[in-house]
Amino acid sequence: MESNTESLFAWMAWTPEVAIFFVAILLMLVGMSLWQVRSPSIERRGFLPMPTTRGDRLFIGLLSAAYVNLAWAGLTDVTQMIGAGISFIVLLIVMRWG
Repeated sequence: MESNTESLFAWMAWTPEVAIFFVAILLMLVGMSLWQVRSPSIERRGFLPMPTTRGDRLFIGLLSAAYVNLAWAGLTDVTQMIGAGISFIVLLIVMRWG
């Protein structure tokens, strides 16, 4: 007999990697929220074609990292860890200079 929790999440493949990914995203969002409360951000211009706040850059960086990771997975047969590393670097670049 399955518990309610097992049947609720049975539709998704909850591997340790997937769980780590979602926990990391959650921690980033909580950290950015606390940072915003502690020190409100102001819009600034970087290499992105619009003024952005820290939260904007996090969102754009996460989307960019996801696209890079998907492109890596779809276009190469090289280990996914390299694609994940490149995606993380893209996220850092957007957050710092975006």
